[in-house]
Amino acid sequence: MSETSPTPDHEPDLVDRALGTLDHALDIVHDKVLRPILLAGRTLAFIFVLFLVGLVLVSVLIIGIIRLFNVYLFANHVWLSYALVGVLSLGAGLVIWRRRRPLPQRKNQHD
Repeated sequence: MSETSPTPDHEPDLVDRALGTLDHALDIVHDKVLRPILLAGRTLAFIFVLFLVGLVLVSVLIIGIIRLFNVYLFANHVWLSYALVGVLSLGAGLVIWRRRRPLPQRKNQHD
């Protein structure tokens, strides 16, 4: 007669414990090592995409301003449009430069 309930055998318990330990170790490695790497990579990818989108938007804005100035303000005197955009860019750069906060100077470590 065959029994319907399995007999307790020590080998499957040993294998189950070994696989459980391996699974636990892999979970720890994933949580401590891989997850921070994946989050850092995802963050860098989002920053890169946002930078590129910002660069495209600024380029389109400058091109639109130059075309607007050339058509409506300076009537075919492109150099005036470029000069005005240059002056506006210089002014924005100077404002940004004035608002900067210098990094604190590091102490010389050889003292």
